Amino acid sequence: MRLAIFETPRPAPRRLVPALAAAGVLALALPVFLAADLPLAAWVLATVLWIAGQGLSLLLARLGLGADKLAASGVVGIGMTLRSVAVGVVLIAVAASDARLGLAAALLYAFVYTLELGISLATYFAQERSA
Repeated sequence: MRLAIFETPRPAPRRLVPALAAAGVLALALPVFLAADLPLAAWVLATVLWIAGQGLSLLLARLGLGADKLAASGVVGIGMTLRSVAVGVVLIAVAASDARLGLAAALLYAFVYTLELGISLATYFAQERSA
């Protein structure tokens, strides 16, 4: 049985709303980190990793996607995969040296990333299908 929601592609959603929501959560997390006596360096690390990821995404988005741009599409796919791997390597390396710092940073980054992804998916599936 095929689900109609997946049958017709939609245009890629705009990235502004998910990025603003993630940035808002990062901003709201700062007082939480301070009140909960969590390492401030964890908040800084998660924020820097998220900003770096957004910068790489913006750079890769300039390459474009589509069947007429296969090489660029491949670079975008590999770049986005490497972004995730790089963030994971940094967070694991930090957690190996300071478990509390690494765990706090990883949880914050994972929450912000998941929120951004969820909003992106919701906006994608809320759009009208393209012809």
